[in-house]
Amino acid sequence: MSSVDHTLNSLKHFFSEQIQQHGPNAKGVDWKSQEAQYLRFDQLLKLHTDVSQPFSILDYGSGYGALVQYLVERGYQFTYVGYDMNEAAIEEGRKLFAGSANISLTTDEANLQPADYCIGSGLFNMRLETPQDEWEAYMLRTLERLWALSTKGMAFNSLTQYSDADKMRPDLYYADPCGLFDYCKTNLSKQVALLHDYGIYDFTMLVRR
Repeated sequence: MSSVDHTLNSLKHFFSEQIQQHGPNAKGVDWKSQEAQYLRFDQLLKLHTDVSQPFSILDYGSGYGALVQYLVERGYQFTYVGYDMNEAAIEEGRKLFAGSANISLTTDEANLQPADYCIGSGLFNMRLETPQDEWEAYMLRTLERLWALSTKGMAFNSLTQYSDADKMRPDLYYADPCGLFDYCKTNLSKQVALLHDYGIYDFTMLVRR
């Protein structure tokens, strides 16, 4: 088993415990608060600024589907698919949104279909003991997957290497936003935006077709 696979298995176990302990809420997916979740959703959803226009969205690493509540509260017209490797979180989401024809959640990564937009929030923050170069390679492979699963654009976020050094933890991954901007510009699209001005120690990348 590779170091990345070992880390992903550990994270799956960790997040299963979180959702079972706290239920379908921000703490259940290891965010400090709903406000912290929503601040990041505000940035990611800058991909789609016209609330009056319906769209489809694939939430890659969805947890229980917290993004759904955000989209509803802000009046978006949408079709949502949430994917997560954590069966416990997906089951919570299915119970939460039972009866909603425009919402589905799955643990079956192989059968995901492209959507207008694909987003990944918090996917890369915890690398645990995986060497940084291996985690970075995993991150780029995942971004290629998100790009392949979007027809109009993708968005993702990450902790930033511009964080205060005395507050950085060895088990977390702090990405180079400039390097990732260059990677996306060079390999994916000419339409790339880097958002690094919303008051917390992470950044968001928007990549449009």
